[in-house]
Amino acid sequence: MNARGKTFFIDAGGQSLRVRTLEGADGDQRRATPTLIFLHDALGCIEQWRDFPAAMAEATGLPALLYDRCGSGGSAPLPGLRTANYLDEEVRCLAELLEVCGVSRPILVGHSDGATIALMYAAKFPQKPLAVISEAAHVFVEEVTLQGIRQAVVRYRETDLRARLKRYHGEKADALFAAWSETWLIPGFHDWSIVEQLSAIHCPVLALQGETDEYGTLAQLTAICEQVSGESHLRLLPDCGHVPHHQARSRVLDEMLIFLGDVLCRAGDAKASATIG
Repeated sequence: MNARGKTFFIDAGGQSLRVRTLEGADGDQRRATPTLIFLHDALGCIEQWRDFPAAMAEATGLPALLYDRCGSGGSAPLPGLRTANYLDEEVRCLAELLEVCGVSRPILVGHSDGATIALMYAAKFPQKPLAVISEAAHVFVEEVTLQGIRQAVVRYRETDLRARLKRYHGEKADALFAAWSETWLIPGFHDWSIVEQLSAIHCPVLALQGETDEYGTLAQLTAICEQVSGESHLRLLPDCGHVPHHQARSRVLDEMLIFLGDVLCRAGDAKASATIG
């Protein structure tokens, strides 16, 4: 990939976060240009996106920004026990990070927990995002989600999953995994939902999910597309599980580029739209 990048640390949400930026076709000019913001899943980090953000930046000509959420990758450890409203805290952190980094026209690209955060941000700040791309978001709790987490707990204890996560998160891996699994499995979290918030979203939304996603069903996609106030596009991907940007990379990249080409054209960003086309 030709996209060049730099990595640095900033303070947002009261924590030190590791950030990576990728330049677009004309260099790193995030304030004047729509910027791709990549939000990883609950156990993810910058590296787990692999080269997908670089491919997006290269294909669109847009700058991109990725960061390790608190407790993940190179960012600061979780400051304490995670509360049931941790996703609201993540949205506040994202808002502060974008302000500090000078991003005024974000295009949010989120996976799993990260997609949920993207949708919540778009609902809380409806005038800010240019678009949202949601991969395998959770907008309410399903039994299949809880069962998938229970199975992950067993794998963490009995397989090499713990060792693999430690390669990305180091000594923070145990705390991160516990925060994710324990929060979702407490009985009080079972009624969690952001469905009622979705009507506040007015920007275009592309919602993707694998047909064999082990953590969610088509009901998640349906809820998103039925509830948002702006235009929405639903894509259920065959032969694909919970990580579409890796498991169905070519199809996902094509879908995202088609969607963004239309969004940018209608937003009046002819140069970026022409780059995608």
